[in-house]
Amino acid sequence: MTTATDLNTPYYQIDVPALRHNLSIVQRLCELSGAKALLALKCFATWGVFDFMSPYLHGTTSSSLNEVRLGKETFGNGHAKETHAYSVAYSQAEIDEVLQYADKIIFNSFNQLNAFKAKAQAQNVPVGLRLNPQTSNSSFLIADPARPFSRLGEHDISKVSEVLGDITGVMIHNNCENNSFAAFSASLNDIETKFGEIFHQLEWVSLGGGIHFIAPDYPLEQLAARLKAFSEKYGVQVYLEPGEACIHGAAKLVTTVLDTLHNGKPLAVVDSSIEAHMLDLLIYRETAPVVEINGEACQLTAVAADSDVEQQNTIICGKSCLAGDIFGEYQLAQPLKTGDRVAFGNAAGYTMVKKNWFNGVAMPAIVICNDDGVLQVQKTFGYEDFKASLS
Repeated sequence: MTTATDLNTPYYQIDVPALRHNLSIVQRLCELSGAKALLALKCFATWGVFDFMSPYLHGTTSSSLNEVRLGKETFGNGHAKETHAYSVAYSQAEIDEVLQYADKIIFNSFNQLNAFKAKAQAQNVPVGLRLNPQTSNSSFLIADPARPFSRLGEHDISKVSEVLGDITGVMIHNNCENNSFAAFSASLNDIETKFGEIFHQLEWVSLGGGIHFIAPDYPLEQLAARLKAFSEKYGVQVYLEPGEACIHGAAKLVTTVLDTLHNGKPLAVVDSSIEAHMLDLLIYRETAPVVEINGEACQLTAVAADSDVEQQNTIICGKSCLAGDIFGEYQLAQPLKTGDRVAFGNAAGYTMVKKNWFNGVAMPAIVICNDDGVLQVQKTFGYEDFKASLS
């Protein structure tokens, strides 16, 4: 039996019990509300656990040709699942192949709709359009679909009304890590005010993802009632597109300390990199929680990186040449030493889908931990993978 000590670091470890916890909440929300849930592959596309995930979900939603094909080919384990295709912009060269895999296709603009609707209709693929209510629940400008001059969806209700004969539904994605039911409900009220008159003429409405309804104190029943009332009011099938909600807290990135230094504060360098392996930390200027040191569970959130109060706080750094390759600064019970293993939490969403070969740093393996604690190495990466990614 493979144990953690048998594995070379770095590696992502996906924990099936944690996945089940999240997916059970998603499933309950769907049962209570009548909504259907589609895994957002832009967040998590590690298909080695799709056979486990698919019974809890109704299908997948994508952002590209590659993702829609992956969803069609790997999600469902032989059972019929929906495959929704969306892209900010499709090319003429790829649209025919996209339609081979799509059960629904959602266009981002009137131009895209007009360019490709005939092809979709000829293949009996239902067509949708992305709408932008120009309001959102997002704490980050970079992730805000309603940011000024946004290219994400159409907003002119009079022009949308003119194309209702070409579409069967719409997608509205304007949440990002929104853990407030009150904020979601208020936003949905705004959406109804702006677009409600056309919803009666549609068959389905996707409300996207970014709703953090798996939080322990989230009023799931209220959310379900709100979604069900919306569905019944307009006579539409509601879709949700959870990504982070499906996999939050369900994986860790396990690393090994390669070196320790001291430059005003203790420093530890691990055999991983935030730019290469947890890129969202860099993009959103966030830090990673430490959930395990040498196999012992812990819950360490990073302290302010510019704090001078505690000179013994340890800064854990990545091994790339980027000066800001820093996982965070932590108050540790014991100093780290070379050979210690440090695991960073919440390492599933927007990590494996964004991993890259910056500096040629070793790519983390992907490991699955089952209900019995047995580790299965799903995928390893080596020099040939690095070489093949270039030319």
